[in-house]
Amino acid sequence: TDIVRAVAGDRAEVVGLMGSGVDPHLYKPTRSDVERLLSADVIFYNGLLLEGKMTDSLVRAATAGKKVFAVTELLDERYLLEPEGFHGLYDPHVWMDPAAWAKAVDVVRDKLIEYDPGGEAGYRERAAAYADQLAELDRYAVEVLASVPEPKRVLVTAHDAFNYFGQRFGFEVVGIQGLSTESEAGVRDIERLVDLLVEREIQAVFVESTVSERNINALIAGARARGHSVVIGGELYSDAMGDDETYEGTYLGMIDRNVTAIARALGGEAPERGRLGRLAE
Repeated sequence: TDIVRAVAGDRAEVVGLMGSGVDPHLYKPTRSDVERLLSADVIFYNGLLLEGKMTDSLVRAATAGKKVFAVTELLDERYLLEPEGFHGLYDPHVWMDPAAWAKAVDVVRDKLIEYDPGGEAGYRERAAAYADQLAELDRYAVEVLASVPEPKRVLVTAHDAFNYFGQRFGFEVVGIQGLSTESEAGVRDIERLVDLLVEREIQAVFVESTVSERNINALIAGARARGHSVVIGGELYSDAMGDDETYEGTYLGMIDRNVTAIARALGGEAPERGRLGRLAE
């Protein structure tokens, strides 16, 4: 939604079905969502099975003749990660790498031009301006995350949404749950991660805005029972952005918040209010 708004500008009315704090893995479309899909001119969604429970509604819209595009599935495969054991299925959380996500901007631009060639000049101009902002954000992320001491570059989160982040910025990423929040963590998963926290002397773990804190709290308690103190380093935005009408409610603010929180909690240096001084206190 954020990309389409940036590229379309006032050329289109852009409606996002999922708001802040909504888990796309579990989201079920309402009757009004289906009506909106069937009345739309163009439909964009992430793809790669992120919106699993919306599949039927998206297929229905495509069957009705709507232009329906799974943005990440139109990216070159070299920008996608195939987790071990998934055999041809890709991790859908591409947005965690700003450099890869910039390629999604190109996809949206091209499909909007294809549908509305009369707006081509504006689409290209706005897409280029947005891509420049993503490049600046990526440079900031590289700089502040490089300040985290190398042995401390271990990111422990509620679910496995940060693999693209880890690949881009050189972090080992560990999620309690799998790629989808539909999977459940077991006692052995918690015990294994407690061992990791203690052995590697990891000082902070992170909760996510769309996932229950229950498993993270179990990790902290387990480490404490072993004599190792771990704190919550902050709340990260994983599968949803922040509240509407806030800086964190944009993709730029979402990634700024994550990068800044991770760097500061794991021993690196980053401005308290982020890249532009706009993060909420």
